[in-house]
Amino acid sequence: MNAQGWAEILLTMGLAVSLAWPIGIHIARVWSGEPTFLDAVAGPIERLFYRVAGIDPDHGQDWREYALCLLAFSAAGFMILYAILRLQAHLPLNPQGVRGLSPDLAFNVAMGFVSNTDWQPYVPERVISQFAQMAGFTTQNFTSAAAGMAVAAAFTRAFASHGRRTIGNFWADLVRNTLYVLLPLSIVVALALAALGVPQTMAAHVDAHTFEGARQTLALGPVASQEAIKQLGTNGGGFFNANSAHPFENPGPISNLIEMVAMNAVGYACGVAFGRVVLARRDARSLVIVMSMMVAAAAAAIYVAENQPTPALIAAHVRTTPNMEGKEVRFGAPATAAFAAMTTGASAGAVNGMHESFTPAGGGVALFLVLLGDMLPGGVGVGIYRMLVMALVAVFLAGLLVGRTPEYLGKKIGAREIKLAMLASLVLSASILGFSAAATSLALALHSISAPGAHGLTELVYAYASATANNGSSFAGLDADTPYWNTTLGIAMAFGRFGAAVPVLAIAGSLAAKPKLATTTGTFPTDGPLFVGLVAAVILILTGLQYFPALALGPINEHFEMIAAQPIRAAQR
Repeated sequence: MNAQGWAEILLTMGLAVSLAWPIGIHIARVWSGEPTFLDAVAGPIERLFYRVAGIDPDHGQDWREYALCLLAFSAAGFMILYAILRLQAHLPLNPQGVRGLSPDLAFNVAMGFVSNTDWQPYVPERVISQFAQMAGFTTQNFTSAAAGMAVAAAFTRAFASHGRRTIGNFWADLVRNTLYVLLPLSIVVALALAALGVPQTMAAHVDAHTFEGARQTLALGPVASQEAIKQLGTNGGGFFNANSAHPFENPGPISNLIEMVAMNAVGYACGVAFGRVVLARRDARSLVIVMSMMVAAAAAAIYVAENQPTPALIAAHVRTTPNMEGKEVRFGAPATAAFAAMTTGASAGAVNGMHESFTPAGGGVALFLVLLGDMLPGGVGVGIYRMLVMALVAVFLAGLLVGRTPEYLGKKIGAREIKLAMLASLVLSASILGFSAAATSLALALHSISAPGAHGLTELVYAYASATANNGSSFAGLDADTPYWNTTLGIAMAFGRFGAAVPVLAIAGSLAAKPKLATTTGTFPTDGPLFVGLVAAVILILTGLQYFPALALGPINEHFEMIAAQPIRAAQR
């Protein structure tokens, strides 16, 4: 560890949070339907789309209609992408000549991209055509991210509403989030990445000759455009199997910085947008502080853990640190630690190092962030509405402690809202722990685990946590391309995405119908250090109570096993 490493982590976090403010101001205008600087370009396209699709953007929807539109749109996207993946051998733009995916793998991949998870139990450059990449994956990268932002916009309007039952129009929110936010940002990031050396071509491959005179075939494709929305939309699915550790996806330190900032900035910006729309900027700032504070602490913990020598290195008389196993020498331990914390906190799923090769403590921190459930800052839009669910629980607990009716931003929080909030939270733990428990008792599931003991359990729990939290990263030692894993992980992705979004929309409908109350001296303050600490404590305690046994048997147990092995290795020398 050194000052330069800590400076890298602080710079990356600082840029992501700083850029959230101007982006958040723009998103707030988009969610509120106010004029933006992009109206001259995007406005005609938006109005044309409404005419062709027969959409009335001024038609207000209650939460049930909004939720049905979300589910119907996602179901249609799933079926289209499933068909593309099954039939890609017969579709154009297939210079590699790849075949269609098997039914279980196509189900898993289609659900992964529709749910914004982008879990990839395959080698993309070998089995996915360029048509599937562009027409299938890139389209879903935009629409799944825009759908998450749409739910966040609806939830935001519920807090700003004064007794109305409508929370917006799903189709208008979907279109505006895509045209005015995700697409312009993606163009900027794609151009920057292409300028730094990320390929953007329709060529399938190029032949290279090595210094030894051998011939090597390098896969190519429209990588820069896919990489941009992959990070901005917190999708995470890589064009190449090595993801952001591949030099064609991530050529160097500058591109690495851009990618880390991109996958966090929009998530934080949604928090800023929430505060501006609801006219509660200080309260929203408190939530952003909780997000950034916990991600920074996680990045620091991973950095410290990965700077410790492992027993294997000590036994081999290699005492140098950091632990570089599974890390790109182009980035080193600091940038890898920051990337790991920011991708697991943001539910992006992209990786520039292999979490499987982290020390037990480092990998355990990444797993813990995934178990938190996509809220630090979480997926674009998803993070802020899941953070708001935790804020509702926090004010409810505070109200119980002081004997007052809980309120948040002028809305009384009753039994219905808390029941729905707990449902939105517990559906995640039920999926993660339920599927993990089943897998530990089934031989066909255990055959896919590469490592025995505590590490193997971590692989298993991480997989279902990543799927349910719509993260998509993995402990790479798990062979998940089997009918059992493809099917169960796909179901877990659907639970995590829609099992949480529908209760959140129900909360939005309930809050929107309530009158907005004036702040009084008896109102619990939700904009100061006390509330920041309360929300952080609720998140940590709720997660700890649910997942501590799994963490204790997995990464914590493995960490102590590693420590116990150090004197044994020393004696053997």
